[in-house]
Amino acid sequence: MSLVLRPPSLHRSECAQQIASNYFCRFKASWQEVAGVLVFSAIPFTAVKAIANSPIGESLQRRMEEKKKVYKDNSSKLKLLSDKARIESMWYGEERPRWLGPISYDYPAYLTGELPGDYGFDIAGLSKDPTALQKYFNFEVLHARWAMLAALGALIPEILDLIGAFHFVEPVWWRVGYSKLKGDTLDYLGIPGLHVAGSQGVVIIAICQALLMVGPEYARYCGIEALEPLGIYLPGDINYPGGILFDPLNLSNDPDAFEELKVKEIKNGRLAMVAWLGFYVQAALTGKGPIQNLIDHISDPVHNNLFSTLKYL
Repeated sequence: MSLVLRPPSLHRSECAQQIASNYFCRFKASWQEVAGVLVFSAIPFTAVKAIANSPIGESLQRRMEEKKKVYKDNSSKLKLLSDKARIESMWYGEERPRWLGPISYDYPAYLTGELPGDYGFDIAGLSKDPTALQKYFNFEVLHARWAMLAALGALIPEILDLIGAFHFVEPVWWRVGYSKLKGDTLDYLGIPGLHVAGSQGVVIIAICQALLMVGPEYARYCGIEALEPLGIYLPGDINYPGGILFDPLNLSNDPDAFEELKVKEIKNGRLAMVAWLGFYVQAALTGKGPIQNLIDHISDPVHNNLFSTLKYL
């Protein structure tokens, strides 16, 4: 039995070439996936444009234009009822609940209770300008909705995995991102070869994220009239468009309930944003998911809490 030693310089050279080759293959594959994602993302915009310019689109738009006056009249009547419901609601106006409750406090005069969820909280004075106030509210509603959707996406896989209803390859939200940062390939739903966001790392995921979020935001920026070429009339505003697409259950037909639902939505959205801060801190301190943290705390609250965790750092 003989042992053949490879020259160190050659060994290092071959290793470097192998690493470079692997990196190049990964880079090449990633750009192939990038091209695929970009082409796929263009399909909805192309389809909308094609339908709008087709005889079908022209027919839909013509029918919508014929009924547009009726739609506008109904929308105006509903807006008047909504304004009346807001005046009479306990959640709006000067008599609304405040964030300090019965404690005496000099609340900002520019917060008049016109917006859902206005509890008079603006200790930094960011909303003195009415234009800035509306802009901040638009952003808050946007982030609140994304936070609620994201929280649902973080909790449901872990719950299903813990109760045994479904076993994911990686059910904990932050470990999925960590695996992708390492370049691991994850099969979605445990199905071999199903790589919805790509198998080459976070680049594809970041692009998909941008497209999925920027796409709807671009449509929102264009305004609620953007769908009229498809014959779709939206009676609301930028935050509450309404119509068959955004209000299929016709919740806005009851103005009193709808104004209260707006308050409930922003309150739950704020809770979801705070919850995500908790998710981040829990992941950094315990390395576990939020559901497992909750189970550990319920099983032994004395030894599994924030203070005990900080003590062992």
